[in-house]
Amino acid sequence: MPHPSEHRSLSAPLEREEGDRIAEAMSAFTAPSRVRLLYALVAGESTVEELAVAAEVSATVASQQLRVLRQLGAVAVRRDGRHAFYRLRDHHMADLLAAVRNHAEHDRYSQGTTADVATEGASA
Repeated sequence: MPHPSEHRSLSAPLEREEGDRIAEAMSAFTAPSRVRLLYALVAGESTVEELAVAAEVSATVASQQLRVLRQLGAVAVRRDGRHAFYRLRDHHMADLLAAVRNHAEHDRYSQGTTADVATEGASA
């Protein structure tokens, strides 16, 4: 994994292949159950059963979605006998999850503010 000083600048042009890789990685966020599993993993390494409870899905669904997340490079797995322990692949995932949640909170707030202003204007 590159050192933070080796990352490309956010303002650097995005090449087609890199854009394709980023879009594929972002598909981890396209299913609500995957998003809940990712947020559950912010707390640390967990088993499929623990994650299923936290994400409010069956163990089968959790296992299927964790496989997808592993293929997308969002999570890593450690096996100990018959047990599999999942974790976020790296600290960037936790940072990304925080940014996504913060964006959603700001978006919800600004939408609520806009609706409130529109309602007030209509009743005046």
